[in-house]
Amino acid sequence: MNWIPFEPLYKERVWGGRNLETFLGRKLPQNQVIGESWEIVDREETQSTLKEDPRRTLRQLIEEDPEGVMGPGWTAERRFPILVKWLDCQERLSLQVHPPASVAPALNGEPKTENWYIAKSATGAGLLVGLADGVSREQFEAALKDGTLESCVHRCEVEAGDSILVESGRIHAIDAGNVILEIQQNSDTTYRVYDWGRVGLDGNPRELHVEQSMKSIDFDDYEPDPLRAPVGDVELANCKEFRIQKFELKSGDASIILDAREDARLLHVVSGRVKDKLTGVVAEKGDNLFLPYHSGFELEAVNAATFLLTDQFTEYPLSS
Repeated sequence: MNWIPFEPLYKERVWGGRNLETFLGRKLPQNQVIGESWEIVDREETQSTLKEDPRRTLRQLIEEDPEGVMGPGWTAERRFPILVKWLDCQERLSLQVHPPASVAPALNGEPKTENWYIAKSATGAGLLVGLADGVSREQFEAALKDGTLESCVHRCEVEAGDSILVESGRIHAIDAGNVILEIQQNSDTTYRVYDWGRVGLDGNPRELHVEQSMKSIDFDDYEPDPLRAPVGDVELANCKEFRIQKFELKSGDASIILDAREDARLLHVVSGRVKDKLTGVVAEKGDNLFLPYHSGFELEAVNAATFLLTDQFTEYPLSS
């Protein structure tokens, strides 16, 4: 079987723009500021549909052959555990947190660990991730009340190729000027603690979740730094929820061989074009593809390409 592409689901966001059109060559809905493209998703309220047959969903694909598609022991009702998005952040996002697994059930939320791969970054753009060194919970609460919260959060500038793991409980925001590939747990729980005095698309202030945020923030998480644009093949993230590897190939390099019945995987092309030597099918920059458990692949570059592989996500125990 070939790898499986899905139709993107575009989401208008107050902080979005049109970079997914100019940077990825996508055709976006007109007259909208698109902040997110949900590339692969299996949720009750939102489903990816197959590009080759829009009548079929990712959920149906799993239900038809759960062990063949996902691996041994996978049940038909169990959700696909990863959600993949492109983010176009043309204004700063809210300061937010996702609840750790230890507190999420009590808050009626879902834990969400995510990884950000910076695909494009304007000069001087950055990330706000973790607390500034030495900031206490009491200082954070005081700054929240007087509107000086930015001084409590660690900010670092980034450039294309940087990557950072944002685990549940880590306070964070994305600066304006970044296009990011976000690979995350299948969760849609975000608690906004601060929104810079901004109003939403409807002209009203957006909802904040201060109480839930204060119960979720890890107040021992100080000044994490991104992995700085590593050259060559390298592991970007390895946590209990998933592993992400980056590969750089040029024409004539040895193929990356992915054996069948080894693991279910995701392929993310961040530059250039990638071909499966076994089928001749080509993936373009911006594509996010599902590589089922029962299929093997032999990946090679068309001229030159950089791509990510996400795997080891079927072992993490998730509820259906």
